[in-house]
Amino acid sequence: MRVHLHNPKRDLEVAGPLRVNELVKRLGLTREAVLVIRGDSLVMGDTQLADEDDVEIRPVISGGAR
Repeated sequence: MRVHLHNPKRDLEVAGPLRVNELVKRLGLTREAVLVIRGDSLVMGDTQLADEDDVEIRPVISGGAR
């Protein structure tokens, strides 16, 4: 599958099928710190990703109140 990462911005090829949680772990990321998007949809940790999928992984950004 094609994986687009942000911060730092880079693209990787990862063999599927693979669950989202497994992909995040394999990439050395913390699941709670990233959002995984397939197409226009946010996907949950137990979602199975296929070899032909194109996914984007973005860091979670939160703002505080003033």
